Amino acid sequence: MTIQTITRDSLPDLGKRLGHKYDSGHALVLSGGPGRTGAARMAARAALRVGAGLVTLGVSPAAQLEVAMQVTAIMLRRLGDSDALGALLEDGRLNALCAGPGLGLGDHAADLVRVVVLSGRACVLDADALTLISQDKALMGALHGGCVLTPHGGEFARLFPAVSDDLGPDPTTEAKAEATRAAAAESGAVVLFKGPETLIAQADGTCALHAATGDRAAPWMATAGAGDVLAGIITGLLARGFKPFEAAKAASWLHVSCALHFGPGLIAEDLPDSLPAVMRDLGL
Repeated sequence: MTIQTITRDSLPDLGKRLGHKYDSGHALVLSGGPGRTGAARMAARAALRVGAGLVTLGVSPAAQLEVAMQVTAIMLRRLGDSDALGALLEDGRLNALCAGPGLGLGDHAADLVRVVVLSGRACVLDADALTLISQDKALMGALHGGCVLTPHGGEFARLFPAVSDDLGPDPTTEAKAEATRAAAAESGAVVLFKGPETLIAQADGTCALHAATGDRAAPWMATAGAGDVLAGIITGLLARGFKPFEAAKAASWLHVSCALHFGPGLIAEDLPDSLPAVMRDLGL
């Protein structure tokens, strides 16, 4: 099967239409506890910058003050437990969810991820959420086509051990593409397998490649929090109504383009605030 190459010309139309803020969707990003909220805050900022109409951070009561002191345009919702999350999701306008960045690995976090997956909403599952899913066969079986999984190599191996065993230590692009296709078929979700060559596949076998190599190389992206920002960009595009596979493709291109725009010295916080310039370059 062929591998699509993600280029500027292959991106979907990212321009926003005139309308009410809810026409551009409402994203919910779940935060970790005190001292662990930064990853979710960066994801939320990225979702807002890429055009989600509204973004809310769902925070534990213990982290509420910490988050409130750091955000302005991003809204905040106190979530004491998974029942509170379930009640919040009765609002159908919350059309894109993000779970994992800084979330933690305890029972509370696991309960929140379970609610996210079982809600059937479009969602990005990243970082700690991927580890929790890898430990829960029932939750793995509940994944669906609206889910976007964003594993790096270690997370991929935990989620899909049999597939990963066949990859070897230095896989070719084609081998990594086949592994990503196999993972998407096994999970029923869109899988974005991160790396200098990022492969994205959906369950029907469609696969796309974004290579951050050559004139697209951005080695300064190897910095803490960059993956959290990618999760947020995907979430924002899902909120805007993009299909999961298209959202993941566009986000991978925008993510690297932001790093190239900023240049050396980049830290993860710089990525969301580079999005306006990158999108202006697209004529949006």
